[in-house]
Amino acid sequence: MASVIFFEKPGCINNTKQKALLQSAGHQVEARNLLSEPWRVATLRPFFGDLPVAEWFNRTAPQIKSGEVIPGQLEEETALNLMMSNPLLIRRPLMQVGDRRMVGFDTAQVAAWIGLEVVEESQQALMDQDLQTCPKSNPL
Repeated sequence: MASVIFFEKPGCINNTKQKALLQSAGHQVEARNLLSEPWRVATLRPFFGDLPVAEWFNRTAPQIKSGEVIPGQLEEETALNLMMSNPLLIRRPLMQVGDRRMVGFDTAQVAAWIGLEVVEESQQALMDQDLQTCPKSNPL
């Protein structure tokens, strides 16, 4: 099983479910506070891989919902600077296993990466839930 560094927003309902699913699959989860991490370009950028800049963002962040920040109109450098100054803009979770990093929690991608064979029956229902969209947000 994998040792997962898991950057979360403490208290986030979906991050709690995501960690439970990882742990149920036998992974060790080291939770870290995404909001208080001292992000730098060199530490943040690798989580996004080759995803388009617009997919790096937390769509429920207040600045995005208000239209103040429009992810699809940003270049990489500007996006990273905005996220470092306001980590609420960063899509969650950020996960790292060894040298590999990823953003978001698409269960199929996580399963292909490190495995998500659920050990506990009570956690099986989580596999079918949308664990990326904040349940407290209204659709955009």
